[in-house]
Amino acid sequence: MPMKNQTTVTEFILLGLSSDPHMQIFLFLVFVVIYLITLGGNIVIMVVIRADSHLHTPMYFFIFHLSFVDICYSSVAVPNVLRNFLVEHKTISVYGCIAQMFFILLSGGAEILILSAMAYDRYAAICDPLRYIERMSKGICVLLVSGAWTTGFFYALLNTVFTLKLHFCGYNQIHHFSCELPPLLQLSCPETLTNQVVLLTSAVIFASNYFLLTLISYIHIIFTILRIRSVEGRHKVFFTCSSHLIVVALLYVTGFLQYTKPSSVSSGVLDEIFSIQYSVLNPMLNPIIYSLKNKEVKTALRKMLGKLKFLK
Repeated sequence: MPMKNQTTVTEFILLGLSSDPHMQIFLFLVFVVIYLITLGGNIVIMVVIRADSHLHTPMYFFIFHLSFVDICYSSVAVPNVLRNFLVEHKTISVYGCIAQMFFILLSGGAEILILSAMAYDRYAAICDPLRYIERMSKGICVLLVSGAWTTGFFYALLNTVFTLKLHFCGYNQIHHFSCELPPLLQLSCPETLTNQVVLLTSAVIFASNYFLLTLISYIHIIFTILRIRSVEGRHKVFFTCSSHLIVVALLYVTGFLQYTKPSSVSSGVLDEIFSIQYSVLNPMLNPIIYSLKNKEVKTALRKMLGKLKFLK
C-alpha cells in the first residue's frame, strides 16, 4: 500500500511483559522492589563516597559516577514500565518514545565506558602500582568520565538523528516494555537499511573497542594475580575481579546481541529478558558487587550511621 494512503502513527502502544492483570500486579511489585533497591543502593553509595574523605580515590570516583549513571539508566524506563502495569492504555507519543530511546542509548553508552575506565583503574593499581598516581591523576579521571558521557551522547545522537527521519504508519504496537531502537525499526514504513547499518556499525565499533580495553585490562590483572604468593590474597583479588568481569560480560553480551541482530529477527521474550538484564538488573547489582561488599565502604557506612545516631 502506498505510504500516502496509510495513517501516520502519532503514538505507540507498549505491550509490555504480560497482558494478564494478575501477572501485571505481580510484576509491578517486583519492579517496584528492584527500582527502590536500585535507587537506595546507588544513592547510599554516592552519599558515603562524598562524605568520607578516605574514599576520595580514583576507584571510588568512578564508582560514584557509575552509581549516578545507574540511577539515570534505571529511571529512563522503569517508572514508565510501572505506570503501564497500572493503566489500561499503555501509550507513549512517537517523539516521547524516541526521546526515551535517546536517553537509554546515552545512559547505556556512558555505563559501558565508565566500566572500561574502572577496569583500566584496577589494571593500573594491580599491575603498575608504582605509577598508579601518575596514571590515574584527578585530571585523567575527570577526563575519562567526561569522555564517557560525551561518547555516549554522540552514540545516542547519531542513532536518534537517523530514527527521526523514519516514518511510522499503520501498525503501532511495540512488543517490548520500553522504547529501544531495534523494536522501533520494525515499525517503520520505509526501508530501514540505513538505520540498521548505522546501528550495527556504531554498536560494533563502540562496544568492541571498549570491551577489548576491558578484556585486556582484566587479562593483565589475572596474570598478575596468579603471581601473588599469598593464597588468601590471590583468592581475594581474583574473587573481586571475577565478579566485576561477570557483570561486565553480562552487560556486553545481552546488549550486543540485542543491538546487532537484524531488525527482521524478533526473539520476543528473549529480547525482553536481555533488556531486563542490562537496563533493570545491572543498575541494581552494580552497587552490591562494586561497593557494598567492599570493606572500606562498609567501614565508611558504619561511621556515617554512627554519626547520625549521635546527632539524634
